[in-house]
Amino acid sequence: MNCSISGEVAEDPVVSRKSGLLFEKRLIERHISEYGKCPVTGEELTMDDLIPVKASKIVRPRPMQAASIPGMLNIFQNEWDALMLSHFSLEKQLHTAREELSHALYQHDAACRVIARLKRERDEARSMLAQSERPITMSTSTSVPMVAVSNGVVENDDISHEPQSRPGISEEIVAEITECNLSLSNQRKQRRIPQTLAAVNDVKNYTQLASHPLHKTNKPGIVSLDINYAKDIIVTGGVDSAAVIFDRSSGQILSTLSGHSKKVTSVKFVTRDDAVLTASTDKTVRIWEAAEDGNYTCKHTLRDHSEEVQAVTVHATNNYFVTASSDCTWCFFDLATGLCLQQVKGKPEDKGFTSAAFHPDGLILATGTVTENVKIWDVKSQASVTQFAGHRGSITAMSFSENGYYLATAAHDGVRLWDLRKLKNFRVLSPYNEDTPTNSVEFDHSGSYLAIAGSDLRVYQVGNVRSDWDCIKSWPDLSGTGKITSAKFGPDAKYLAVGSMDRNLRIFGLPEGDDTAMES
Repeated sequence: MNCSISGEVAEDPVVSRKSGLLFEKRLIERHISEYGKCPVTGEELTMDDLIPVKASKIVRPRPMQAASIPGMLNIFQNEWDALMLSHFSLEKQLHTAREELSHALYQHDAACRVIARLKRERDEARSMLAQSERPITMSTSTSVPMVAVSNGVVENDDISHEPQSRPGISEEIVAEITECNLSLSNQRKQRRIPQTLAAVNDVKNYTQLASHPLHKTNKPGIVSLDINYAKDIIVTGGVDSAAVIFDRSSGQILSTLSGHSKKVTSVKFVTRDDAVLTASTDKTVRIWEAAEDGNYTCKHTLRDHSEEVQAVTVHATNNYFVTASSDCTWCFFDLATGLCLQQVKGKPEDKGFTSAAFHPDGLILATGTVTENVKIWDVKSQASVTQFAGHRGSITAMSFSENGYYLATAAHDGVRLWDLRKLKNFRVLSPYNEDTPTNSVEFDHSGSYLAIAGSDLRVYQVGNVRSDWDCIKSWPDLSGTGKITSAKFGPDAKYLAVGSMDRNLRIFGLPEGDDTAMES
């Protein structure tokens, strides 16, 4: 029963009363609704003229290509080709979307940089306008040194002081830091190494526990880091001009501090005030305070240096801090107000300061110079009391031992250990060759271990003037991850945080399940 219209076997056949012709029901009904005539004879035809025909259900035969194995394989091949073509099309669309997203992100970064530059120029203009409108008044306080002439200008939390506007380190501040020194010295005499400190065998078993990529990929690199022992959080300063607050326990970024326009060279926590200090090559220092929502806001932007700020270090009182700059000056700041109380200038032959660290007792300050020397300053008088010479290359890092006896300094030729009681160098550690500088040196809080970082990472057991300082652990396989720039021990040396130029923050410690060994 072939349909008179399609010529194929009808699935639902009907017959015309008038012509006796057989049609497919769906086809003839459509034709009648449009034309009202029989498609074959041309005479008028209605739906009532159609008579349904009962017939057995038509089973269509398989196509020839599906009736054999080669034919079925050919069908499968065609289906596979169509699937692969669709996959290729989707991959191409994904690649295009990624390129568009990358371009959009680049435009966003460029816009952010322009906005930051405009804000900086606006703030500088406001500061200059405020200085030009406010008269300079002479200070007559007897407690202020003769270098102090007038109060500083504070506009929109952007603080900038001329050299003659330093109030100076008053007698009250000197009394405060002296009292702090006496208190800490008495505590240090009674101090014992805590039982919870990681044992030497535990440090020898340290492995890499985690690696967290922080900061942007277009300017990768971690330059500095610090740890807040109370909260077990880490702050890192990056080449991308940002600082990142990172929670070690959860492995999550808590906050990103954006505001600097160039590399962040040094970062420090102020634990008592839950604040963060950041120094940058954009010649500024920023004071960040934690908000209730966990984010950090910039409280002050300090513009007291004329060249790159290389280091920031916090006094033991947590009320003051010092910054060191390539302009060959270091500044003593009041943390609460952000006011530079005193700016001290080094000698021209120093050619700039590269690093700085307070002694644990807070009465002396060490600064490293471009010209290979380490200067020791009396904070009360701001006078250089001694100088350590012997390094080759500029000083890259320094760290005081917690007992206050030793100072470790790093430079191009390795690490030198200085006895502060006899003011002499008693040991040289040269872990790398002459072409590889040492970038970081750090005592743990107990003064039992010393971490050295450069092309790789090493931990030394602290001895004394006469005994050996043995390297108890090293990670030579880190040499391929990028230059290691910073390392710092966690509480009780139970872990070691390491930053490098591949923007990864690495955590080293005992493998999971070995905590009981450390506690014992």
